[in-house]
Amino acid sequence: MVTIPAANRTPVLESAAVTDVAIGKIKQMITSGELAPGDKLPREADLAVRLGLSRSSLREAVKALSLMRVLDVRQGAGTYVTSLEPSMLLGAMEFLVDFHTDDSVLQFLQVRRILESAAAALASQAMTEADLDALDVHLALLSDDTSVDAMVAHDLEFHRLMVAGSGNTVLMSLLDGISGPIQRARLWRGVTELNVRQRTASEHATVVRALRSRQPDVAAAAIAVHIAGVEQWLRTGPGYGANGRPVPERPVPERPAERPVA
Repeated sequence: MVTIPAANRTPVLESAAVTDVAIGKIKQMITSGELAPGDKLPREADLAVRLGLSRSSLREAVKALSLMRVLDVRQGAGTYVTSLEPSMLLGAMEFLVDFHTDDSVLQFLQVRRILESAAAALASQAMTEADLDALDVHLALLSDDTSVDAMVAHDLEFHRLMVAGSGNTVLMSLLDGISGPIQRARLWRGVTELNVRQRTASEHATVVRALRSRQPDVAAAAIAVHIAGVEQWLRTGPGYGANGRPVPERPVPERPAERPVA
């Protein structure tokens, strides 16, 4: 750890350090069980004295923890500890993910493949027959006339239902958190790739069959192959280079006329 000499410290650095201390003290109150989910924090003046903090540093700490969804500041009612559920805490990740650069989409897909494979393995054991029937009903909603936006919404919902079937709320929250950049890639694929609806429906049907097999390895492999196909398209599809980097100067290609099926 690098120590900055006192003579070289700026007021901003000093302020940040004090705020970090304040955050740590509030965190300790929560992790020790002194403050439980849903509890109201003591009045600002009382809490500042109790923790040995200035009221300004305490305010900054509360502001930071509210952005992280650890605390909920209710105007006129006080400050409360949130539910601390994974969906609440990991939801803040969505905000950070939006700062990604387009050339990292491929990495998000790789992470998604790893996590969804684990989710599918769990879901193959946890989903009921009624849950799997619901996935089949959802598959039937996708047709050749489905718009790109509706197709992407369908795809997102299918994967959400499958991951929810794992029963692991942390996995659900992590995958929701990285969905933004992946959704943009899905939209681009829907615009540029022929027969993407049929391919999506076919691959989703394969995933459902794998889930019905009740074999975790088979289910994990099915979803891994499905997502790997998207990764491969991203590397070589129109508008992308070999590393999944977007090439914005290349226009969206016109769809060639589809030949009638004999």
